[in-house]
Amino acid sequence: MTAGPRIAVLDYGIGNLRSAEKALQHVGGAARLVNDAASVEAADAVVLPGVGAFGACARALRDSGLDEPARAALAAGVPFFGVCVGFQLLYEGSVESPGAPGLGVFPGTVGPLPPGVKHPQMQWNTLDVLGENEPAPLRGLGPHPWVYFVHSYAPPVGDETVAVCDYGGPVAALVTRGTLWGAQFHPEKSGAAGLALLANFVDTAAAA
Repeated sequence: MTAGPRIAVLDYGIGNLRSAEKALQHVGGAARLVNDAASVEAADAVVLPGVGAFGACARALRDSGLDEPARAALAAGVPFFGVCVGFQLLYEGSVESPGAPGLGVFPGTVGPLPPGVKHPQMQWNTLDVLGENEPAPLRGLGPHPWVYFVHSYAPPVGDETVAVCDYGGPVAALVTRGTLWGAQFHPEKSGAAGLALLANFVDTAAAA
């Protein structure tokens, strides 16, 4: 096992979680897939991946019993990173799956990508930072890093949004609130930039 901060990758049966686990290990995190509350509580940081439909992910997280440990980690200020649909789950809900509640950490409802562009966005795209300060996730990545997206929905741009991509208009791509991060793109599929971002999260977990 890699030495470094203990990072719980929530294993709730959705998607290829191994790629996130391996990428975090590669950049120095003691990451492992976990499926029980005790392992989440013992971790220094938590990662919530997700692929597919919002409702299926929300239901699987609830059915796995990992929703409450996730909420507890968020409430306690444990470094937390939601990725792709795991990012979307940080919001109140999604028009993709009416009636399926998210974790409600951020206000707003996930909606479809703008009209006039291909759905899903399945491509490399650049991040555009909002504001003058370099967000912690993008430390050392330069002003417009290239990252890889696969999605048809995204949260609204809000106060928590620190970077967008241009896809028929500005699309929320990265958020932060303290040590809570969320990314619509896939860091584990984003080459050197994605690994650098994950290394920044490992550093954040180590410093917490």
